[in-house]
Amino acid sequence: MRLDKFLQLARLIKSRKFAKEACERGYVFLNGRQAKPSAQVKPGDRVVLDLPKGLIEIEVLAIPETKTISKEAAKGLYRVLREVRKSG
Repeated sequence: MRLDKFLQLARLIKSRKFAKEACERGYVFLNGRQAKPSAQVKPGDRVVLDLPKGLIEIEVLAIPETKTISKEAAKGLYRVLREVRKSG
């Protein structure tokens, strides 16, 4: 699954458009490398979102098989490894 689509379905970023923009601006890292929106995500991958409001590092646990997913199910797609809120 594309990284931008995963970030949207997992509800880590509000929309696919914003996920794509975050990747293009260099805020998203996949397995330690700056990621493109089209990068393929699979279970076991580590994603870091270094956004202006804070940093979150996750491990991908599952890839959804449907185009829509409930809020509760979205939480099961990843595990938070680290989270840092930035004051501002």
